[in-house]
Amino acid sequence: MQSANMLLKKLESASKTEEPKKNQFLCLWASSMDKTYNWRVAQSMIFGQPLVFDMSYEKDMSDREVANTVRQLVLSESCNRRSMDPFHIHFCNFKDDSLYHKEFIKHYREAWGKLLITVTDQCYTDIFPKDKLIYLTADSPKVMKTFDHDKIYIVGSMVDKSIKTGVSLAQAKRLGLETAALPLEKYLLWSSGAKNLTLDQMMHILLTLKDTGDWKKALEFVPKRKYSGFVNKPGWLCKLTVAWGSLNLFVRWNYVRGRR
Repeated sequence: MQSANMLLKKLESASKTEEPKKNQFLCLWASSMDKTYNWRVAQSMIFGQPLVFDMSYEKDMSDREVANTVRQLVLSESCNRRSMDPFHIHFCNFKDDSLYHKEFIKHYREAWGKLLITVTDQCYTDIFPKDKLIYLTADSPKVMKTFDHDKIYIVGSMVDKSIKTGVSLAQAKRLGLETAALPLEKYLLWSSGAKNLTLDQMMHILLTLKDTGDWKKALEFVPKRKYSGFVNKPGWLCKLTVAWGSLNLFVRWNYVRGRR
């Protein structure tokens, strides 16, 4: 019994000494990975493909919606920083006295000034050639077919629920820019509702497209509640399947309603 107790004490003592070693290793590993991520992002600022976030929509949102937008942008920056081939992120039309800025300071604190991104009050049309720019908006009549590594994509920094339909499309048209929408209906059996995605979902999709060119893999980042599966039938048959599903739901709803 005594020897068993002594063995237990030795094991406890060994586990206590192992724990700091594990923590030290994890800290060193995390520090090493941070350096790797920062190196990649620093390289992207010189050689990487630019990705623009249009920060001109603050006036169209409430304070709460701006805060939500900034949370999505923070997630987008984090996702990009951990990518094998990150974008060179540009925050354009950014004002230092804006609510966007105040919310970023809340999230990043002193790290805000150390982020490896470009923040400017200039419009993207003053920085890049117009023929290189494509404004991504769900309202565009033109559907994006492939990811173009030579183009510069623009994403509106807003919570789409709060914005009237067509605002970002109108912005692009006013500036004479090409627009495009993601091919959601081509690849997904869309259930219902607006085809707007959060900024971090867009970042995941664009990074995956840039790395793989695979739409199915990229569109896996669309929330599952928005669609019922991937398209593997001819277009007309997919539309018929979705229409039949909607009709079944309508009939069932009316049946339940009639029984009340």
